[in-house]
Amino acid sequence: MGNCQPTVFPYEDFDVVADIKAIRKACKGFGTDEQAIIDILANRSSSQRQEIKQAYFDKYDDELVDVLKSELSGNFEKAILAMLDPPVIYAVKELRRAMKGAGTDEDVLVEILCTATNADVLMFKECYFQVHERDLEADIEGDTSGDVRNLLTALLQGGRDESYEVDEELAEQDATALFEAGEGRFGTDESTFSYILATRNYLQLQATFKIYEQLSGTEILDAIENETSGTLKKCYIALVRAAKNPQLYFARRLNDAMKGAGTDEDTLIRIIVCRSEYDLETIKDMYLEKYDVSLKDALRDECSGDFKRLLLAICH
Repeated sequence: MGNCQPTVFPYEDFDVVADIKAIRKACKGFGTDEQAIIDILANRSSSQRQEIKQAYFDKYDDELVDVLKSELSGNFEKAILAMLDPPVIYAVKELRRAMKGAGTDEDVLVEILCTATNADVLMFKECYFQVHERDLEADIEGDTSGDVRNLLTALLQGGRDESYEVDEELAEQDATALFEAGEGRFGTDESTFSYILATRNYLQLQATFKIYEQLSGTEILDAIENETSGTLKKCYIALVRAAKNPQLYFARRLNDAMKGAGTDEDTLIRIIVCRSEYDLETIKDMYLEKYDVSLKDALRDECSGDFKRLLLAICH
C-alpha cells in the first residue's frame, strides 16, 4: 500500500563467485569472521542469497546453511539462517513453529496472517504443504478455536477485496453493522466484525472506521478494546491497524518486542528480515515518528554483539 521503501536492494556489483569465496574464507581456520558474513548477506537481496547458497553447494559440495550452523550461534545464527530462506519459506516455518508443541504462539499467527495479501495467503498454503507436508488450514483449525479459528480460517480463504475503490454507501452500512454488532447490543456479534475486517479493502475499511466514529462517538480501536478480549481482540486490532497503516503496525510490533524486561528476538528477526525488501525504510520512518527515537538506536540499546551488528546492517 502506498509508497513503501525497502532498506535492502539487489546488489549492483553482484559477483556470486567472489561472495562464496569470501564466505568460505570467513568460516575457515581458527575463529569466524562474522563481520565479513554480515557485510555480504546484509547487502544482498533474497534472490541473490539463494544464488549464493546454490553456488556454494556447487563449488564446495557443502550446504552453506550447515556450514554457518556449525560456525555461528544464538540469535545471530537464527537471523542469518532466516536470511538464507526465501521470505515465504521463512514465513511458513514461523507459522509452523507458532503451532508446534504445547500451546500456540497466537501473536505470530496474528502478525503473519492478519497482514498478508491474498497472494501471500495462496503462497503460504502451497509452501506450507511443500515444506511441512501438512495442510495449513487444517493445522490452524486444530490449533485455534471459536471466533479466532473462524477469523483466521476466513483470512486463509484469501478473499479480501484488494481494489482501491471506496463505496461510501457500503461504508455506512458496514459502520452501522459494526455498531449494532458491538456497542449497540448486549454481548458482541463477532461474525459481523470478522466478516467486514477480513473481506473489505483497506481504503474501504478506513472510510468505514471514519463513519463508525461519527456514528458512535467512539474510535473503532476503543470499541474493540471494550467489546472483545484475548486473541480475538489482538486479531481485530492487528486487522484495523494493518488497514490504517501497515508500516505503523510493524513499527508497533518492533517496539513491543523491545519493551519491558527481556527482548523478543524472534519478532525482531522476523520483521526486520522479512520486511527489508518491501517497506523497512518506511517502517523506520514510522518508528521514529511514533516513538521519537530511531529504530536503529532502539536496536542498539536492546541487542548486542554480532546480532546487533547484523540487524543494524539490514536497517542501513
